[in-house]
Amino acid sequence: FGRWIELTVEEQRAYVMKLLDALEVTDRDKRLKVARAILYLAQGVFDECDTEVDVLHWSRHNVFLLYDMGIFTALLELLSMEIDNNQACSSAVRKPAISLADSTELRVLLSIMYLMVETIRVQTEDDRPEWRAAREAFKNELGSPLYNGEPFALLLFTMVTKFCSMNAPHFPMKKVLLLLWKTILFTLGGFEELQEMKVRGRERLNLPPLPEDSIKVVRAMRAASPPASAMELIEQQQQQKRGRRSRRPLVKQDSLDTYNERDPFKNDDARDEEEDPEDTDSGIEGEVDPLDRDVIIQPPPPPPPLRPPTERVNFPKGLPWAPKVRLTKDIEHFLETSRNKFIGFTLGNDIDTLVGLPRPIHESVKTLKQVSEDISSSLYFSLSIALLKLLLAAAPTSKAKTDSINILADVLPEEMPITVLQSMKLGIDVNRHKEIIVKAISALLLLLLKHFKLNHIYQFEIVSQHLVFANCIPLILKFFNQNIMSYISAKNSICVLDFPHCVVHEMPELTAESLEAGDSNQFCWRNLFSCINLLRILNKLTKWKHSRTMMLVVFKSAPILKRALKVKQAMMQLYVLKLLKIQTKYLGRQWRKSNMKTMSAIYQKVRHRLNDDWAYGNDIDARPWDFQAEECALRESIEKFNSRRYDKNKNGDFTPVDNCLQSVLGQRVELPEDFHYSYEMWLEREVFSQPIQWEGLLQNP
Repeated sequence: FGRWIELTVEEQRAYVMKLLDALEVTDRDKRLKVARAILYLAQGVFDECDTEVDVLHWSRHNVFLLYDMGIFTALLELLSMEIDNNQACSSAVRKPAISLADSTELRVLLSIMYLMVETIRVQTEDDRPEWRAAREAFKNELGSPLYNGEPFALLLFTMVTKFCSMNAPHFPMKKVLLLLWKTILFTLGGFEELQEMKVRGRERLNLPPLPEDSIKVVRAMRAASPPASAMELIEQQQQQKRGRRSRRPLVKQDSLDTYNERDPFKNDDARDEEEDPEDTDSGIEGEVDPLDRDVIIQPPPPPPPLRPPTERVNFPKGLPWAPKVRLTKDIEHFLETSRNKFIGFTLGNDIDTLVGLPRPIHESVKTLKQVSEDISSSLYFSLSIALLKLLLAAAPTSKAKTDSINILADVLPEEMPITVLQSMKLGIDVNRHKEIIVKAISALLLLLLKHFKLNHIYQFEIVSQHLVFANCIPLILKFFNQNIMSYISAKNSICVLDFPHCVVHEMPELTAESLEAGDSNQFCWRNLFSCINLLRILNKLTKWKHSRTMMLVVFKSAPILKRALKVKQAMMQLYVLKLLKIQTKYLGRQWRKSNMKTMSAIYQKVRHRLNDDWAYGNDIDARPWDFQAEECALRESIEKFNSRRYDKNKNGDFTPVDNCLQSVLGQRVELPEDFHYSYEMWLEREVFSQPIQWEGLLQNP
């Protein structure tokens, strides 16, 4: 056929059709060879390209061509065959050590499918009309139960649970998780699509619009300077005693944000806050360096924009968030306090009677009700365990155990390295491998939680409770119980080996010094992304759940979270401050007194609720009660919801009506074996000969 880039589209389609036919051969080696040829096309026929731009151009062109020719469906059949290959599974279980060679076919198939999903998912301005139509068709195809009666994502979930149950230890989990994440992101939508769904949902229910776009607000925030450590304070005092000018021994790190503006909290004098005496102790296992130092981090030059620049929000002077009210609970609590103070008795749940209360109380209740009206209207366990097992195995603070799952099956070679250079390269690959797994799991969990919450609150609650019962809260805290600045600034990548750079440019000689130096980036966006996702998951699990907030206190999360504030990035600091805010009422007056700078940052950056007493600990919610009863009551409500919606033995009164024509016509009905012989007779007798009283449809039941 000659050079691929010189062929016409028709010649390219003819070649792809030959590859498609060759995928059906029974010889395993021949199938693998054809699959590698398809992977080469999906990677952009890099051997015929001179620049990285050319590789990306031909990769995009070829991916849409492959989808149009039906390659994805053929690959899916091969993937199902590999998943059901009991011989390969049993062989992998018996092996003492699993390597890359045990998952060659799976890795090739998953690589092609990942390239297709990710390439088609991402929109560009120069997309052809047929490509846009193909994107919508592929999105609907992935989300429909077209693959053995289940969506594609469910097949990938099955691979995850099968791997974690030790039944298929050779599955390449990194590629499976990445493909699963991108599939969910494609079919359900990302955070921007979620925001649009919220807006449309509020419009459909005739609710007022949201007061602000959370994404834009967080993007426009500025990072605060981290609190000073005990060593820095002691050194400052010693310098003052010697008569020197008081200054910080280390230069504060620059903000990781794109907008590095002057911060109101950026104060070189750190004497306004002392280090917690409990910072040297924590309730989570693992070694912690209590004296994590600030480092100088220069933001990298911005990459060329792939999308139009995001509109920046210009805030008026004051707080960035509009305050909220928690429905009628805050109003009831406010009126109960006011009636006890001015009248001497209460009226229970009455929020309308204001007789005997001063005029300012009337105005306050009016304001609370106005804000309340704006917001008041509007499975899973095995997967949760599997994802948390993988997260635990990939966490940098986890220790190797004999009974833990092996997530390195698709990174370890058959022959272990024998030179120092090979060992260093493998070490970097292993660390990068773990970082990617953490990134995929954290993004997947957060995306699922947000979509569940938008779809139905009980779907969100059952997944959240499963995660809590599976020890997700201490697991995330254990993840942050490390030198978080070292994790953010880790250099576990080799730039010259990145695709497509490695296939276009000449490969320089790798040395131990070049590997140790790493890349030029001062921080790792991948790890920063993972940390933010895990903090957001922790926020979603603990928000308005006092029993789970007490878990944060019991596990002594405050010093762990305070050390995370050393990462000077606004979004990460925001979610750390949120987690500190919900537990300040339980930490005691001395903690609040010695952490006034943190309290000030919480006040300025975190959204507040009207009638919110978070800073003083006088709220009725801070009083001790049976926290176990809260989880039990929630579990009871969830079980009622599940039995009503999903139980096969449903009560007829609660059975939902199926109004979907395709679903009703697609139901399988048990028929006698000789039915097709007498079908025409049955049709004449039961349908055509029966009089239909159409007038009955016009009468009231």
